[in-house]
Amino acid sequence: MKEVTANGHTVEEAVEAALKTLQATKDEIEITILEEGKKGILGIFGKKPAIVKVVLKQDPVKESHAFLSEVIRKMGIEAKIDVKKSGKTATFQITGDNMAVLIGKRGQTLNSLQFLTQLVANRYSDHYLQIIIDAENYRERRKETLILLAARLAQQVKRTSNKASLEPMPSNERKIIHAALAKYPELKTYSVGEEPNRHLVISPKKKG
Repeated sequence: MKEVTANGHTVEEAVEAALKTLQATKDEIEITILEEGKKGILGIFGKKPAIVKVVLKQDPVKESHAFLSEVIRKMGIEAKIDVKKSGKTATFQITGDNMAVLIGKRGQTLNSLQFLTQLVANRYSDHYLQIIIDAENYRERRKETLILLAARLAQQVKRTSNKASLEPMPSNERKIIHAALAKYPELKTYSVGEEPNRHLVISPKKKG
């Protein structure tokens, strides 16, 4: 975290001096006024400068991007990461060689990277920020697979009247299952466990 203490004839001048040192804008900083400053008598006697402490806010998207880049580098994979932010969601699209290694079996490696990057992002964010990490359009292909899985398990639960537990999934994948099963009024879905092992359960609703 970068911070500077600056002074000036006024608080505004002190802040401007700090912004110049940090090469930042007002939207990127937090200001603490240490001294309001005094003009003094005749502008000379008792004159005191205004003093401010300015802290540069850390961008959660930039911090999580840096973290993800470093992890991928340490995995020995050369990759490019494109970031797209929309509202409270940031999507990291990874391209390069050896993406199969990065995705892992059933996306487990990709999901682990997403979970860890999510933790890093929200360490620096003042509101919840959802992180989605994708590679080779895996998320879209996975979505299609999950919808088919949801339909198959729905029929199984309806036929046997026994609940079915799915493998642990990140929240965005659980939402896909929830949405896919919304058309089955006789079934209910709920999540069990703690992240990253939280999983969905599909169960028949009790009659009456």
